[in-house]
Amino acid sequence: MTLSQLRAFALVAQLGSLRAAATALGISEPAVSSALAALRRDLGDRLYLRSGGGIALTPGGVALAEHAQEMVGLADKIHWEVAHAASSTGGLRVLVTAAFAEHAAPRLFDAFTARLPGAAGEVDVCVGPASSVGARLVDHSCDIALGARPVAAGPHAKVVPFLRYQRILVAAREHPLSRYHRAHPGSLISADQLLVYPWFAGPAGVEQLSEEDRWLGTLSGLPDVLERASEAEGLSAVRRGEGVMLALGHVVRGEIDAGTLERLPVAGTPISGLWCASTLDPSRASAAARALQSFVTSIEATAAMLATGASPAVVRRGSPVHVGLWSASS
Repeated sequence: MTLSQLRAFALVAQLGSLRAAATALGISEPAVSSALAALRRDLGDRLYLRSGGGIALTPGGVALAEHAQEMVGLADKIHWEVAHAASSTGGLRVLVTAAFAEHAAPRLFDAFTARLPGAAGEVDVCVGPASSVGARLVDHSCDIALGARPVAAGPHAKVVPFLRYQRILVAAREHPLSRYHRAHPGSLISADQLLVYPWFAGPAGVEQLSEEDRWLGTLSGLPDVLERASEAEGLSAVRRGEGVMLALGHVVRGEIDAGTLERLPVAGTPISGLWCASTLDPSRASAAARALQSFVTSIEATAAMLATGASPAVVRRGSPVHVGLWSASS
């Protein structure tokens, strides 16, 4: 069993065909077939069967696919670390979901690097969906994921909830729904009333399988969700009276108290959710990933993430939902 054979099989399992795997590897289809044949002989299992225009994995093939992906990812990580050992002090690769990236990640990383200088070296952050967490951890393209609870994180993941948040529906004070609410104190706004108006959201919209997504599924219809480059941009549209938004409660609390925005009473709200920190299990996670996973549950981290004011990501990176390389000196 060789790394090249495992790489070929991992791609065949992922892409569903030998031809697609050969194209991705830049080799011939017979070469892929030969690599898989060697694996079959070595393991004593057919691994896959031809099925229509693609393949179907045998139970043994399913078992191998998970391990092959992990081993190839680990090998690539080792190659990279050895190649950059002379010029790098190490680093931590973090996947963050969009809302967490905008509202909490920059302050958290500032607090982490200040509290544990040198623990992670340079923090390399990318924004992605919760649905990608499991695969990104297994193939070692990220060390830790922060934000929305991961979808199907997998048996090798350790998922630690660290911050509960609430989403509430808000509108401008002079929005028709706000006026209706003031004219009918104590009554709830119906889903039918809500669906008349546009809903604003950040670039990820409503995360699939999140508590917000489940709540939307209870409504009589789906709202017209207008995604913006950031939740801050969506809130700007709401302030102008252009629609409503499921906003983070701690982000808009000051504006609600000041009367700039109004909280709309709707059945099922506020919606409570959890932000989580996900790594591989402790025996496989890096020391830096374990350190960050432990830090996010601290009082110091919570205070940093819930601090009021504009996110430093807007100033430092020009985009509230994209963080490139983050370090204590940046």
